[in-house]
Amino acid sequence: MYDMANLKKLSVLGEGAPEAMKAFWAFDKAALKDGVVPKKYKELMAVAVALTTQCPYCLEIHRAVAVTAGATQEELAETALVAAALRAGAAVTHATHLMGGGKS
Repeated sequence: MYDMANLKKLSVLGEGAPEAMKAFWAFDKAALKDGVVPKKYKELMAVAVALTTQCPYCLEIHRAVAVTAGATQEELAETALVAAALRAGAAVTHATHLMGGGKS
């Protein structure tokens, strides 16, 4: 089902909701542009989010842009491990909801 060619269908989505799609693209562009946080770091954050949400489209797009912005393989590797730590940490801390109130 995952195929980068599917991204061509975004225009069909935009035709169905043109105002919302235009607003989405403007927001996306504004959020990811170079600013106080440099573009490379924003793209590394996007890679981490893509890894945790497991979006292959986002992962492929933002990895490429991160590399273009100067990200190294080592930075991508550390980003991946930060994402893994956060995802694992979320599972561990969320597990506290499973624990009873008393001591065992």
